[in-house]
Amino acid sequence: MDFILWWQTLPSKMDPTLLTIGSLSIYWYSTMYLAAFGVVYLLCSRKIKNQTFTKINVAQLEDLLSWMLIGLLVGARLGYVLFYNLDYYLSNPLEILLPFSIKNGVWTFTGIAGMSYHGGLIGVIYAIWLYARKINLHLFTLADFLTASIPLGFFWGRIGNFINGELYGRVTESSIGMYFPNAGDYQLRHPSQLYEAFFEGIILFLVINYFNKHNQLGFNSGLYVFGYGFFRFFIEFFREPDAHLGFIVFSLSMGQLLCIAMMLGGIFIWFTGHKLTKQSI
Repeated sequence: MDFILWWQTLPSKMDPTLLTIGSLSIYWYSTMYLAAFGVVYLLCSRKIKNQTFTKINVAQLEDLLSWMLIGLLVGARLGYVLFYNLDYYLSNPLEILLPFSIKNGVWTFTGIAGMSYHGGLIGVIYAIWLYARKINLHLFTLADFLTASIPLGFFWGRIGNFINGELYGRVTESSIGMYFPNAGDYQLRHPSQLYEAFFEGIILFLVINYFNKHNQLGFNSGLYVFGYGFFRFFIEFFREPDAHLGFIVFSLSMGQLLCIAMMLGGIFIWFTGHKLTKQSI
């Protein structure tokens, strides 16, 4: 009983601020971003040093991850604007990039509020494509290498969401539910961030690396895109939809519609890679 109470009230015990030095605050969420890229770097650099992957060296990996970080941040922000709140940002275009909310001529610091995974994915793919062109490699060659490690990095991103008390789930009567103060009510809700961390992070990482024996171009990439879309689609049934959007069509959220597109995209990548591999034989 004590454990259940501890579990259910855990979000209220967590402080999103990791460290405060004077007026400078360091947040867990930004630290989790660094942890995510750190994990991907360690896993990928190990493969390069062990000569499991020989197409790039460690210095090029570091450059590539820098490009990906920029693509992630820009894509995630623009994706949120386009997919989730376009009408608002058309009326308030300065808020797309500025960390301020402007109401009646009053500027209030809010930070960059609103990021989209699907937009971030598009930004990262574009960054990988640009870098692949720069070093004369096929997009799938780099993407297949990276996607064997990326899910484990994604795990830390969702832990950051959990510590922030955001992206919480729908109301439940199950004892696995938690009280999230940011929800504005005192009802048990699914810890959907943890569901995503487990399935889209750990399980997807294990699945990709279990099948990571294929020489087919696009195999890992297609499996990652399809697998993420598959897991996220079903977890969205437990996740609270964005308040200003609600359900879009057939009781599906915007996230689920984007995940359907991801699953189709994953299948397209797999078949395209299969065709390219046959042509190169």
